[in-house]
Amino acid sequence: MGELYWLRRPIAHRGLHDAARGIVENSVSAVKAAMRKGLAVEVDLQRAAGDMPVVFHDVNLDRLTDESGPVAARDVDTLRTIPLNNGGDRILSLPDLLELVGDTVPLLLEVKSDGKRNGAFEANIATLLAGYSGPVAVMSFDPHVVAAFRHHAPALPRGLVSCRFADKISKTHLSLLQRFAMRHLLTSVFARPHFVAYDVRALPAVAPLIAKFVAGLPLLAWTVRTPADLERALRYADAPIFEEIAP
Repeated sequence: MGELYWLRRPIAHRGLHDAARGIVENSVSAVKAAMRKGLAVEVDLQRAAGDMPVVFHDVNLDRLTDESGPVAARDVDTLRTIPLNNGGDRILSLPDLLELVGDTVPLLLEVKSDGKRNGAFEANIATLLAGYSGPVAVMSFDPHVVAAFRHHAPALPRGLVSCRFADKISKTHLSLLQRFAMRHLLTSVFARPHFVAYDVRALPAVAPLIAKFVAGLPLLAWTVRTPADLERALRYADAPIFEEIAP
């Protein structure tokens, strides 16, 4: 897909955030900071009530706001009134984000999964993106989410996010077979990604390098935070998804 040229350039992870300067991840301030430098922006989409998307990373509100409880328990209009911890920004809806960015820089949307398989969340995201003219792509750790976009918006660029899946959460929620299949990108059979984003700490690895050099898919490395990470990303991947470092 020729329109994916921008996936071979550095991408700001959750926007160009800097907590020390009061710029919180996934916020208006973080997105604007990336836009000022002409950088592509990666943000997270979390499910709100009614299967609608908001720009937020966590399942719960506690870490980044003075509120508590699950994001999914509140509707988008309510969530948009909640201030983030820097005091100057509030939670963004997806339409808010699209209006903010316009077509000025590319957008990479990581779609969070709670295991629901009804496709409603992905369908709503696809509908909101249908009229957007700027460069945009979606990606997810959950191959079923990626496959849902294949159904609801086949022309929308979609990517698989992967890693070793050796952490405690993965071992708790995924079977050994699921972790093996996801680590080795075997789920590409039904997800049919247009690109891959792989944990920089796990590179080099056979599956993502096959995706890059044999299948010709853009390969992103996440999350690049140190000079050593950047060196590894530039050696094995097409572009870094970075934070806390100048790419």
